[in-house]
Amino acid sequence: MIDWLPRSLVGGSAADPQVEVDGRLLPVAIRRHARAKRLTMRLAPDGSEVRVTMPAWGRTREAVDFAASRREWLAAQLARVPQATPVAPGATLPYRGWDLLVDWQVKAPRRPAKIGERLVLGGPQDSLQPRLRRWLEGEALALTGADLAFYCDRAGSPLPDLRLSRAGRRWGSCSGARPGAARSIRINWRLVMAPDHVRRSVVAHEVAHLTHFDHSPRFHALLAAIFEHDVAEADGWLKARGRQLYAPFG
Repeated sequence: MIDWLPRSLVGGSAADPQVEVDGRLLPVAIRRHARAKRLTMRLAPDGSEVRVTMPAWGRTREAVDFAASRREWLAAQLARVPQATPVAPGATLPYRGWDLLVDWQVKAPRRPAKIGERLVLGGPQDSLQPRLRRWLEGEALALTGADLAFYCDRAGSPLPDLRLSRAGRRWGSCSGARPGAARSIRINWRLVMAPDHVRRSVVAHEVAHLTHFDHSPRFHALLAAIFEHDVAEADGWLKARGRQLYAPFG
């Protein structure tokens, strides 16, 4: 059942709640959680929506009012979201925590080739951005696949299916932790632009969820056992700089 929502807070229908922030209507994505005891809110990394988690018994109107009451905070968070910057010859592209120079050459092959700290490619300049994105996605799949095999071996877990996520929502997700369910892990392809230990922390996190589908002490103990770096440091990097990974391609 969807509660009635004031027109000042909603764009479209009551089934599609929105909140106005600095003249911009943002969708409010509501997640009801059985263990939630209060309302919490965050902005999507790309600034595309407001995400509210609330108790299972909470009403939709309460979630939207909660977001509306924090417009100033949301406006400050929106101001921190990097604007999409088209990739052009001579620009730099983040890759595994450092920058690669986009070196477009008339006679170079269309497919990008990493040569030292440069990505060399030719072909039409109007298709430069999608080709660079496909290259990054290919790198992401290869690196993440190796990460997944490594952590599954450490956790003693069978290797699940791996897919890349293109949505501007979560860094990773997993399904199939329960007996009999199909096992799969999804990792946001943009993590290939982050330092290796940050990407690997997300993969390790989802592998730990294959055994413990919660955030219990047993889950955190397993994550700490299989991940070779500092989990808190990697989480801190994503919290502070994760939004920057959306700038090159939006």
